[in-house]
Amino acid sequence: MSPNNDVNVPYKRILLKLSGEALLGSKTYGIDPEVLTRYAEDIKEVANIGAELAIVIGGGNIFRGVNNATGGMTRAHADYMGMLATMINGMALQDALEQAGLKSRLQSSIKMEQIAEPFIRRRAIRHLEKGRIVIFGAGTGNPYFTTDTAASLRALEIDAEIILKGTRVDGIFTADPEKDPNATKYTRIHGNEVLKQDLRAMDRTAFTLCGESKMPIIVFNMNVPGNLARVISGEDIGTLVHW
Repeated sequence: MSPNNDVNVPYKRILLKLSGEALLGSKTYGIDPEVLTRYAEDIKEVANIGAELAIVIGGGNIFRGVNNATGGMTRAHADYMGMLATMINGMALQDALEQAGLKSRLQSSIKMEQIAEPFIRRRAIRHLEKGRIVIFGAGTGNPYFTTDTAASLRALEIDAEIILKGTRVDGIFTADPEKDPNATKYTRIHGNEVLKQDLRAMDRTAFTLCGESKMPIIVFNMNVPGNLARVISGEDIGTLVHW
């Protein structure tokens, strides 16, 4: 289906950050094919309304570098293993998107010529201009940086208008809503308040990058079908982090 360019969307070029854990679905490890298929359908809906979409995906469903480093593994070594996990997720998502009829490109911060293009900023932008979904894998290509930081960095590099962080909760809360039933959701919150209250929507390095460039962020529940298109269409969903 061709993009419907008649639809007026407030955000034209978007960076979507997905957690690797979200791909678990009902599983305890790996990738749930039903989640992948649902995400692909949600992304297809966004592509059909004419938005340009780039994606950064984590690898926590397969391997978390930080967690394993605290268990005794060398942090840099563990982080590189985590980067490889993001590439597995990126390849799985790319396959789901293409089975849904979308054109996509997977770019890696680490050289993997047989399975992905190298990350080249101008090439990524050109893909987006041609209506292709671009998936950025392997984080920043450097240890000690999270995929949140990679998402912020790539968003700035491709001149995205906003970062959408898809999670399994409805936005940013005063406390962890999965642990505290009295937690209340913020509809809007200043980025400095997120840091001050240590609300942990993204890591501090990622937030610093966004704050310096006044990059807005919307945190929303990606597990509600259709939420991605609603956010991009301007509906009041999730929590807007502004500067």
